[in-house]
Amino acid sequence: MAEVEEKGRKPSEESTDESEEEDSVEEPKLKYERLANGVTEILQKDAASCMTVHEKFLALGTHFGKVFLLDIQGNVTQKFEISPVRINQISLDESGEHVGICSEDGKVQVFGLYTREGFHENFDCPVKVVALHPRFSSSNYKQFVTGGNKLLLYERNWLNRWKTSTLHEGEGAITNVQWRANLIAWANNVGVKIYDISTKQRITNVLRDNVSLRPDMYPCSLCWKDNSTLIIGWGSSVKICAVKERDHAEMRDLPSRYVEIVSAFETEFFISGLAPLADQLVNLYFVKENSDHMEEFRARPRLDIIQPLPEGFEEISSDALTVRNFQENECRDYRLEHSEGESLFYIISPKDIVVAKERDQDDHIDWLLDKKKYEEALMAAEISFKNVKRHEVQKIGMAYINHLVEKGDYDTAARKCQKVLGKNMELWENEVYRFKTIGQLKAISQYLPRGDLRLRPAIYEMILNEFLKTDYEGFATLIREWPGELYNNMTIVQAVADHLKKDPTNSTLLTTLAELYTYDQRYDRALEIYLRLRHKDVYQLIHKHNLFSSIEDKIVLLMDFDKEKAVDMLLDNEDKISTDRVVEELRDRPELLHIYLHKLFKRDHHKGRRYHERQIGLYAEYDRPNLLPFLRDSIHCPLEKALEICQERNFVEETVFLLSRMGNCRRALQMIMEELEDVDKAIEFAKEQDDAELWEDLISYSIDKPPFITGLLNNIGTHVDPILLIHRIKEGMEIPNLRDSLVKILHDYNLQILLREGCKKILVADSLSLLQKMHRTQMRGVRVDEDGICESCHASILPSDMALNFSVAVFHCRHMFHKECLPSPGTIPGVQFCNICSAKRRGPGSGILEMKK
Repeated sequence: MAEVEEKGRKPSEESTDESEEEDSVEEPKLKYERLANGVTEILQKDAASCMTVHEKFLALGTHFGKVFLLDIQGNVTQKFEISPVRINQISLDESGEHVGICSEDGKVQVFGLYTREGFHENFDCPVKVVALHPRFSSSNYKQFVTGGNKLLLYERNWLNRWKTSTLHEGEGAITNVQWRANLIAWANNVGVKIYDISTKQRITNVLRDNVSLRPDMYPCSLCWKDNSTLIIGWGSSVKICAVKERDHAEMRDLPSRYVEIVSAFETEFFISGLAPLADQLVNLYFVKENSDHMEEFRARPRLDIIQPLPEGFEEISSDALTVRNFQENECRDYRLEHSEGESLFYIISPKDIVVAKERDQDDHIDWLLDKKKYEEALMAAEISFKNVKRHEVQKIGMAYINHLVEKGDYDTAARKCQKVLGKNMELWENEVYRFKTIGQLKAISQYLPRGDLRLRPAIYEMILNEFLKTDYEGFATLIREWPGELYNNMTIVQAVADHLKKDPTNSTLLTTLAELYTYDQRYDRALEIYLRLRHKDVYQLIHKHNLFSSIEDKIVLLMDFDKEKAVDMLLDNEDKISTDRVVEELRDRPELLHIYLHKLFKRDHHKGRRYHERQIGLYAEYDRPNLLPFLRDSIHCPLEKALEICQERNFVEETVFLLSRMGNCRRALQMIMEELEDVDKAIEFAKEQDDAELWEDLISYSIDKPPFITGLLNNIGTHVDPILLIHRIKEGMEIPNLRDSLVKILHDYNLQILLREGCKKILVADSLSLLQKMHRTQMRGVRVDEDGICESCHASILPSDMALNFSVAVFHCRHMFHKECLPSPGTIPGVQFCNICSAKRRGPGSGILEMKK
């Protein structure tokens, strides 16, 4: 019925790729269906002349003067025989309770569909239009207009009589009228007028553009988008008019409202009807005749959706409509009506009524499936699954999978199975067998369910056997990724064993067999294979399954494979494999034994103390850099044995350390000076020992060696008086950098003097501060009350009768005495001490406060 219009193409263009043509076709915005049922029977005997749409029903007028009320599906609910001639227009109020009808023979009828009230009038000329006030059902708005040669307004007064007034005449026949709120718009031969019934003023006059067109053949189309926006279509011209309130300062004698044309443009074809669609327009076109087109195509009406612009428009969609008898129709034979409550558009022609609807999600999916855009269809169904009524996500997904399989895109098809098949086991198994039939089990293997939903074990075994025949690496990957519970482990172990008979050294199969043994909890066999292959997972296997008892005789193999990991594992699990056991196993591999004992010593200096003597030789043989740190940190190694080994190997630094540790510092210093000839190390050694005799030996040895003297002058200033060295330097001896050394000695001396003076100042300042603090503390008063007691007689410190004279002594240590209870003063006259704290102390308790009355 409705076809997307195709532009004419040259023969050379017809050979373009089919897929490119499909991609270039845009999805229609509307879908179409004929209004059937009772309408079909009516139009077989009669012809439609007009129709009005209400949200509850339709009102259809015919050429034989009948009016039919129809439901939305086109079934007849009421029939009125109004006139023997053509019905020109039907008008309904907002409530749908009253209808106004006018006919070609001049009859006008206004009546209630559910009441007896009505208006009947016969005019002596054809009445082309009628329009009820939108709120005609209300008693305050009993108004309607009719149009023939002039536009008449009918109003019912308080006496229940109809009063008539002429709104306009003298410019030809009135061909269209539309009433919205308080505004009436009508069209005649000259143009379009708008009348404000609330102020009883005509607002504007919009002239028609192409006066060469006959108004009766190309009538004006009017449509209110809202209460203040009027859309005018006439010939090939479209104007959108906005009714606005005029500023009070500009009114004077002008109407309170004015009209502004916000958009005006020309179209390619003649306009038969207009309707709003959100901020867009729906245009019904009568196609101009053009010899370049086939006659059948050019006579087809078109329904376009356009986006108005200030001086033009943008075409959104365009559909050519195949209506009955379209070859015989003229521009005036078509009408476009719309339902404001829904996006429904009715294309009325004499022998056909077509309903255009906005396409819903189901229609969108239908179009995508028809264009084989399955992925987009599946996505649309998933996103809008609540609004989709005719489609199921799974069925769309299955169609998509079938399409991908037909194309040979097996990997994508398998991947989509995961989303589409969900937890439907039957569908999963059917797809697996289908992929087996086409030889593509590998493609679907990685997407099989392995969580809560699990297929029969035979399915997984079938896929594993397929991989085992052709792809060892893929087989190994599946064994690692799939839980062992998915298949019969023994069956797969036997299959792998059969293949290993043909290729017994295949590392991939051996590794996979070890993993299968692990799943089957035969860890000893798995461990044997891992060790044979030197596989990195051997340590993880041992830890995870506590196989330490199985590796006691395999320690050397483990360390040959990875020394660091093996030693760390052994040390972390000393409770399972003892140090003694490890040492016993490594007795024939001293280089490995050294690595083990070295790491053990690093962790704890005392754990392997029984092996420290053996470690001296191991360090000397395999790791001399760590020998000296070992000797420094160990308190369990025998020094004589260590000294013997170091002297045998001529390890000077280690020998020096051992000699110093054994108390033979002079011999150690002698080795540093004679064998190492390193004055800096000799000085450092002397500083560490802090022995005056060592310094004397060092000076004596260095006195005839100028480089040594320079080193001593630069470093002994803070430990030995440099004068001792300087006095012993021979006259005339050349000493390198002597001046710099002497300057450094003087600088160090000055620095020491400054430090002493600074310390003295700080000490004096602190002493003064503390003395002042003590003085302030001792000058404070001490509270004496009846709770205090004499420390000598243990009576209350205050007399019961405060009127009597008394004398109290209070020391700074807070001990109190009656004056008469105090012992005799000491050796220093006038100075008294607390005999409880200390008779001889000269501190905070030595002072005394006297209280007399």
